[in-house]
Amino acid sequence: MDSWKRRVAGYSAFVLFVLVFTAVVYRYGMRVYEGDPRTMIEALRFSVEMFTTTGFGGDSPWESQQLNAFIAVMDLVGMVLLIGALPVVVTPLLEEAFSTTVPRSLDEDLSGHVVVCSDTSRSAALIEEFDSHAIPYVFVEPDDERAVRLHEAGRTVVRADPESTAGLAAANLTDARALVTDLSDQVDASIVLAAKELDPEIRVISVVENPERERYHRLAGADEVLSPRSLLGESLAAKVTTALQTDLGEAVVIGDSLQLAEVSVPHGSSLAGSTLADSGIRERAGVNVIGAWFNGEFDAAPPPDATLSAGTVLLVSGRSDQLERLVELTNSARRRFGAGETVVVGYGQVGRSVAESVADADLSVTVVDREDAEGVDVVGDATDPETLRDAGVETAQTVVLALPDDTTTEFATLVIRDLAPNTQVLARVEEAASVRKMHRAGADYVLSLATVTGRLSASTVIEDRDVLSLNQQIEVVRSRVSRLAGKTIGRADVREATGCTIIAIERGDETVTEIGPDTRIEPDDELVVVGTDEGIREFERRFV
Repeated sequence: MDSWKRRVAGYSAFVLFVLVFTAVVYRYGMRVYEGDPRTMIEALRFSVEMFTTTGFGGDSPWESQQLNAFIAVMDLVGMVLLIGALPVVVTPLLEEAFSTTVPRSLDEDLSGHVVVCSDTSRSAALIEEFDSHAIPYVFVEPDDERAVRLHEAGRTVVRADPESTAGLAAANLTDARALVTDLSDQVDASIVLAAKELDPEIRVISVVENPERERYHRLAGADEVLSPRSLLGESLAAKVTTALQTDLGEAVVIGDSLQLAEVSVPHGSSLAGSTLADSGIRERAGVNVIGAWFNGEFDAAPPPDATLSAGTVLLVSGRSDQLERLVELTNSARRRFGAGETVVVGYGQVGRSVAESVADADLSVTVVDREDAEGVDVVGDATDPETLRDAGVETAQTVVLALPDDTTTEFATLVIRDLAPNTQVLARVEEAASVRKMHRAGADYVLSLATVTGRLSASTVIEDRDVLSLNQQIEVVRSRVSRLAGKTIGRADVREATGCTIIAIERGDETVTEIGPDTRIEPDDELVVVGTDEGIREFERRFV
């Protein structure tokens, strides 16, 4: 029974008690003080008339002071009961009558869907991937407010406990294609157990914060256990080693020779402030500039006069030696091989992964965290200039922000940029919406945990989708696009329609990288397409 229904039941019982009590006392008073006895029925009628304010003048006036005092007190009690009925009875009834009602079970006809447990800050990216592939899904959400918000937003949702077999049964789990859970390590394990109890054959995908707990999720029955925080940490660490060692280990390899990479123009770079044409990137490094991030905004076709400000991230393709020349070019004015230090701020799972990877590369690293622990070198507030000075931010080559709160990360970026204008700042954020704000604050490279988690989960659920870049700002997918068969690249007009770029065509054992407007797409071709997450989803909606 809901809490307000329990309150109504308690209130009703109290009102009945007061009515009977008043009738009994009134009957006694009329007999003893007025000498005018009443039957119990007559006394109850008086009590009801009194509290419903329909009148009780038939017995008035009363001679005794005792009975007049009693009736005055009971008049006040009746007023209190009437006022109390509003919040206890009337208001909840009106709220229930006019509020959104979230279903507690699904239509039994729904099948082939994905059960998502439950709504988190990271689920939006996953749902957008499902929407672009027209894959049905249902949220199992135990929280009333979040369930209502999802329902009003047009999402399919049932209000139920995802840790119970009853809650998962309400979402037709036995007819689903998969279940995805990303709440917390312990809760996710409980959900996995409930899912496997209900349907041992259901495909269950869980997300862990701590990779060391993966084995427990597998013991619970999870078919796939994902660790996006470790992946994100490794990606940020790769950016650190790239800046210091010209090592493009995070580049996406396409075919035998072509590689795709994101290369930052860091603060202090000789290219910062020049235009794309004046930089001579094509002539000096031999790479092709496919697109660029300017202050968090992606331009799929940057013009020659676009300014490469500090923090610009170039999306380029070329051979490995060409990409390394570009990295050398962008860092030539600031790299000091074997010198400099990396400061990692935040020692959660992402920060720990970065620190370990940087240390494994024989690079100096200093760790800052609010809590003292093994591996932490400086204890203090990440937004406090003195703490950051003690960590050596002013002389550091690179600062990696791995804080769990986006607002704190944004403020810390402003403080670091004030202390060290030419230090490279890499950061993780929780929300994809925070990426642009971080670039405006002065970050050189930003990755969103929500984006990485969404891509990773979607690529696991959608088995026929080949995602080549899970841990970069852009997304690269390989896909067979029958709708474009027979058309040339020019006629397909993919970039104009979606903002994405076709960078290669895999045709049997051959990878075609020299692509022009007249290149024709054949029926069995697989296109390698690059773009933002939004652009890739639009490409898949239109063409796949």
